[in-house]
Amino acid sequence: MDPLQSLPGTSDLLPVETPLWQRIEATARDHFRRAAIGEIRTPLLEATELFKRGIGEATDVVGKEMYTFLDRGERSCTLRPEGTASVVRAAIQHGLLAKGPQRLWYGGPMFRYERPQKGRRRQFHQIGVELLGVADATSDAEAIAIAWDLLADLGVAGLQLEINSLGTPEDRQRYRAELVRWLEAHHDRLDPDSQNRISTNPLRVLDSKNPDTQALLAGAPTLADALAGESHERFARVRQALEALGIPFVLNPRLVRGLDYYGHTAFEITSNQLGAQATVCGGGRYDGLVEQLGGPPTAAVGWAIGLERLVLLLWQGEAMVETPAPDLYVISRGEAVACQALLLTRQGRQAGLVVERDASGGAFGKQFKRADRSGAPWAAVIGDDEAAAGMAKLKDLHGEQPERQLPVLQLVALVKENRKAVSRQP
Repeated sequence: MDPLQSLPGTSDLLPVETPLWQRIEATARDHFRRAAIGEIRTPLLEATELFKRGIGEATDVVGKEMYTFLDRGERSCTLRPEGTASVVRAAIQHGLLAKGPQRLWYGGPMFRYERPQKGRRRQFHQIGVELLGVADATSDAEAIAIAWDLLADLGVAGLQLEINSLGTPEDRQRYRAELVRWLEAHHDRLDPDSQNRISTNPLRVLDSKNPDTQALLAGAPTLADALAGESHERFARVRQALEALGIPFVLNPRLVRGLDYYGHTAFEITSNQLGAQATVCGGGRYDGLVEQLGGPPTAAVGWAIGLERLVLLLWQGEAMVETPAPDLYVISRGEAVACQALLLTRQGRQAGLVVERDASGGAFGKQFKRADRSGAPWAAVIGDDEAAAGMAKLKDLHGEQPERQLPVLQLVALVKENRKAVSRQP
């Protein structure tokens, strides 16, 4: 029988990889704590209508990429493709917005049926921040600063912030009409995907990855030309706040986000270490989404970081981390002493040590070889004589100290004290 494999676009995180993921998550938690942002956890499974209403039926995410199915109750369910809509749904459902502005972060797996490639999976992971109930332009800059400082603290090289203003719905409606006229006039020179988007989501043509289409778009009208005076002023305040924070940025008039709920500030943080797949963090303002999902009118801004792509960046400057070596390796042989070895193992762990027990019951020579490979500095050996006396032999696997026979608790205390002494050495 052939062994089963993981599904295309999914991957296992092995013990050699998880320390880096844990470092990213721990660093993010610390940044969010210092920014007074609380964690929210939402279900992986949501009603399909949430994403149709929130993200937009004309988007690629809803139209092509969602994992949607009927459950046994004939309800249309979807594995969440992004985090913002779920966070907003939860805030509305639980009355959080009645308590004032909400500063929330989330993390976990998302699902989109895309062509798997390096840094992009069908099950992928994101960490995101949502600031609900904040309308001022400085909040846009604050959200960006939180992401920028997190990525810099993690050691991501070659960061660049790109920003644009998508204006108000009225601004975008004016621009949409002008852009559609221009796109239709150049229809035959567009790639097929962009041709199809003219009638469904023309702003997404600006985000085309086709190089010929991008070259053609250099002559297209820009959204900046369609912004009303108030939108221009608001975007100027965002830029002023970023300048005050010392965060460099470039204006990208072609930057649009792939979800319909964005308006005013849109941004991406990229890295020059990833080639074509350069975006590490993306987000923006989405003042209309809460009301669109049944809540009160609420201003909001947020962003998300894709962890797979972030991990790719950090692997380049960070060696793989093996599982830390245990402080103590417990060796025993025979059923009569197995419980004594297990007791010693537990007592060591309760004392704060990392203890690995060899449960093979094999020859002592083979167990000692595995103890050496584990990297542990000490081995505790329990045979019939030691078990009868309530003792264990402590062997220095580095060969620097003589073997000793000690009561179990004394042995644990000695290993613990030795670990402290080593950690105090410069």
